[in-house]
Amino acid sequence: MKIVDAVTAVVTCGDELLMVQRQPFLKSFPGFHAFPGGKIDAEDADGAPLPDFCAGHEPRLLRGLLRELAEELALDLTPFAALQVRALGVALTPPTMPVRFNTYFYLVDLPQQPPLTVDTREIASAEWAHPREWLARFRAGELLLAPPTLAVVEALAADPQATEVPGLDFRTRVDYELPVIEHVYGVRNILVRSHTLPPAQHTNCFLLGDAQSHRVLVDPSPADADEFEKLCSLVPRFGIHEVFLTHHHPDHHQQAPELARRFGVPIGMSEDTHRRLLDKKGHDYFHDLAIHHYREGDTLCRWLDRPVRVHEVPGHDEGQLALMPENRAWCIVGDLIQGIGTVVIAKPEGDMRKYYATLERMIALAPRVIMPSHGIALGSVYRLEETLKHRRLREQQVLSLWREGHDLESMLRLIYADLDPRLLGLARLNIESHLDKLRIEGVLDGATA
Repeated sequence: MKIVDAVTAVVTCGDELLMVQRQPFLKSFPGFHAFPGGKIDAEDADGAPLPDFCAGHEPRLLRGLLRELAEELALDLTPFAALQVRALGVALTPPTMPVRFNTYFYLVDLPQQPPLTVDTREIASAEWAHPREWLARFRAGELLLAPPTLAVVEALAADPQATEVPGLDFRTRVDYELPVIEHVYGVRNILVRSHTLPPAQHTNCFLLGDAQSHRVLVDPSPADADEFEKLCSLVPRFGIHEVFLTHHHPDHHQQAPELARRFGVPIGMSEDTHRRLLDKKGHDYFHDLAIHHYREGDTLCRWLDRPVRVHEVPGHDEGQLALMPENRAWCIVGDLIQGIGTVVIAKPEGDMRKYYATLERMIALAPRVIMPSHGIALGSVYRLEETLKHRRLREQQVLSLWREGHDLESMLRLIYADLDPRLLGLARLNIESHLDKLRIEGVLDGATA
């Protein structure tokens, strides 16, 4: 996998630190609070002579730094004669991420706060605050941060003159058996390799619950014995009291009963998920396990001393459950949307009408952060809105083709001409679900395509 060089400007002034919030429609780290910066372009290799404060640093990186600050914030550093720039370190994106960046962090200490004009194509807002205030906001669950960003904030909160940032690179952080990411404070995401649909390779396994309360492991589904043992080695570091399944698809429960038995804990899910798994796997699948059934409004655990409620989110799967604290700071949505790839709505468990209704209800609830089962956390409900918009456009496309006399196979060839052939069967299921919805609503007048 190609690794792209990038640069980040940690801009300070006195005892305050500048952070920006990225737009929710960006592909990389949407809605995250971050430092200004971006990838190094070919044009950064050569250019005009650099100011004196860039001396001692690699020219292409500093050109990229100056360019990104000018583009994102209309911030020109060249007038600052007494500027101090120091390297803080390099953060390499873990190999589990779909795009990898080798990001060079530079601290830029300004003598005064300049006026800023944000480029709204990338940045939603820019704000100054003391590093301790940024850290307090993160620990209150108000910020969505990438681990390197958090490492910098923690280092500067402890020492504003820090020259090194412990844990900036994932290779120097706590040596867990599997990657553990905490984009939102108190919600740990364990990346577990699973038998999921491409292009995804992992199912996000979440560890929830305040330290002194009920601790829950959500959707453990290790792909093989080696991954299972890695997860089992990691769990005792935190402790769990229950395993919870969002729904019955294999990449959300594979080996979950074995893990629950290993640690002597019950396993929770909806009644529908329980029934479907018994039908598919047999009654021995849950032998010697206590089963907890959850439904709309139940409390699973607590997060920052707030109840985490269960929400029924059918559509992709009839028994699918989502999890969200009372203040709606975040929501684990299972396969309601995909951070990687597209959700499949397939019979008998899938229902396109219910899928539309669930998306509409979750958009109205407006959690600040969406956490899908595959891919990175997402700021705001923007991706939910875009998914609903996409499905409505696809429905109109299917309806138009049906009215032109096309059958399902013809629609598949026309709509998904460029799709990976391995995924055409799944695309066919989505077209069928759209036709079923239109037929139930009377739009197709009972005809078949």
